Amino acid sequence: MGHPVTTNPFIIMLINMTVVFIVLVSLSFLIRLIHYVDPTAKKEEKAAEAPAVPAPAPAPAVSQAPIIEEGIPEETIAVIFAAIAGYGYTTGQVHAIRPIYNKTWEHSGRYHQDF
Repeated sequence: MGHPVTTNPFIIMLINMTVVFIVLVSLSFLIRLIHYVDPTAKKEEKAAEAPAVPAPAPAPAVSQAPIIEEGIPEETIAVIFAAIAGYGYTTGQVHAIRPIYNKTWEHSGRYHQDF
């Protein structure tokens, strides 16, 4: 009774992987069952009710022109605004453009040593 059934590591690996995947699949079914039986989920309303009128889209807020510090080239500003537009924002949502002075790159060059 004190002797192992097998000492073959590949069989032990297959048994362990089988147990892990059985547990994962059973957890997946348990989660699906909880979503199916969830008492806190909102029940769907009947379609016979009056259709809801969509609310009008709010007008974009009129804001001041963004504050742009002196010394920033126009090409850099154009690239920043293009990147902002690429994310779906408008230039009216930009409040300020200013450089952040950080000497991390300068210090990293000093601390870097080639061994």
